[in-house]
Amino acid sequence: MKVHLKTLGCRLNEAELETWAQAFQKSGHQITRQAQAANLIVINSCAVTQDAARKSRNLIRKIHRDNPQAKLVVSGCYATLNQDEAASLMGVDLVVSNKDKEQLVEKTLTGLNMDAMPAMSTEPGEISLFTRGRQRAFVKVQDGCRYRCTFCIVTVARGEEVSRPVHLVIDEINALQKQGINEVILTGVHLGGYGSDLDNNLAGLIKAILAETDIPRLRLGSLEPWELPGDFFELFRNPRLMPHLHLPLQSGSDTVLRRMARRCKTEEFADIVGKLRTQIPHFNITTDIIAGFPGETEQEWQNSFDFIKQTGFGHIHIFTYSSREGTKAATLPNQVADEIKRQRSRQLHQLADEMKLKFCRDNIGNEFPVLWEGYSEPLENGKLRVFGYTPNYLRVACVIGNYESVENQTINCVITAVGENCVTGKLVE
Repeated sequence: MKVHLKTLGCRLNEAELETWAQAFQKSGHQITRQAQAANLIVINSCAVTQDAARKSRNLIRKIHRDNPQAKLVVSGCYATLNQDEAASLMGVDLVVSNKDKEQLVEKTLTGLNMDAMPAMSTEPGEISLFTRGRQRAFVKVQDGCRYRCTFCIVTVARGEEVSRPVHLVIDEINALQKQGINEVILTGVHLGGYGSDLDNNLAGLIKAILAETDIPRLRLGSLEPWELPGDFFELFRNPRLMPHLHLPLQSGSDTVLRRMARRCKTEEFADIVGKLRTQIPHFNITTDIIAGFPGETEQEWQNSFDFIKQTGFGHIHIFTYSSREGTKAATLPNQVADEIKRQRSRQLHQLADEMKLKFCRDNIGNEFPVLWEGYSEPLENGKLRVFGYTPNYLRVACVIGNYESVENQTINCVITAVGENCVTGKLVE
């Protein structure tokens, strides 16, 4: 049977796709990137915003229209929060809630009568890496969140915190490396809360990975800027732990942060950023910001804008606030007018572009080890433009001869200029 896996939303969703891909393959089924060629399609949906829920519904409908013969399984946050609605959509054969995700493959195969004898029982299964190429993989280490930020519906959908035992994470990373993976990204709903149920913490997990695996590059997914253990910052002295963190700030105004029920004040956030940048030059901090949160006054917005500008970020994911039924924020008074939200979003986008350009320019002349990807663009002169990522998560393009092969290799590169969607560089001979 051919299985196509599709996701919307966060890196955690992508990590779950990879786990399902391996499980389907161990059960004797083939993963295909072509939805129209599949006998079974699994969609990992998202509901972080109303728009994400709408996109999830539209994707389900489109997938069914394009391949009406395929069995269709829907999981993820949209399917969990709107289980009856998801089940009623045309073509949906099975809905698997987030709490049952670990049994998704088993439930699918038994519930839809798709059990098969393993075809690769004597061969090492290769995990299908979808959006990140053959050189990196997401590893889910934690699920659920004990906190209830007032704008967030995902924590309701994901449930209580559950951490994977360290030895299972170690085993998965070692298996991935044997399959040729050179970079692993740890993901979780509340990654900083890892180990709260295991008498451990995130720093302990990272230390174990660095000690018990040889994975060349280790990254961390989105990490809430609180509960970081005291020895966390020292970990970045190890060059295998990549100097980039995505720390969701959400607002640069302390009064707005209180209404959001966020647990990190701007002063504490600035202290974290300062420690990281002192530890590692050119450390890349990226973030999330919500524009137009309920009750956000003009003064609060200006305070937020000024703090964001003062902090400086390599990239900002900007969200215009949208009300979500089931969240406390949806019931707050003084909802901001749509035009004001759009205006603030435009203002922030301009600042974000300026900060990203500055960060890229600050890295010109620096030499970095770059993990090169399989994706390349042919040029008219018979050469290729190849792409990869620096340790601090700058996407870099480099021109090589079409006879050369750099895929999945780490080769040093000097950053020479800033391009349209990436920086450009030259390989170091």
